[in-house]
Amino acid sequence: MIKVVAKCKLKPDVKVEEYLRDARELVAETRKEEGCITYALHQDINDPSIITMLEEWVDEEALNQHNKTEHVNRIVPKLRKLRESTEVNIYREVE
Repeated sequence: MIKVVAKCKLKPDVKVEEYLRDARELVAETRKEEGCITYALHQDINDPSIITMLEEWVDEEALNQHNKTEHVNRIVPKLRKLRESTEVNIYREVE
């Protein structure tokens, strides 16, 4: 299993709800993908401009296929424009 933690900080002039609208669409479409175990949107309690996606995929191939989908290629560029910074970490479980 592969886990992804994608954390971003929105630009100061961005309305959080604007970002969340598109992010929710991305979540809804991604959850339909084969190989997606979980894909969830989270907002920091103390700073609403910090948004994190927590993802679980069956394997790296499923994640790679996700990154090639129409909805990722359509929505993610819009989200990137609203971000001040992004950190993405991809994890594999250690046995």
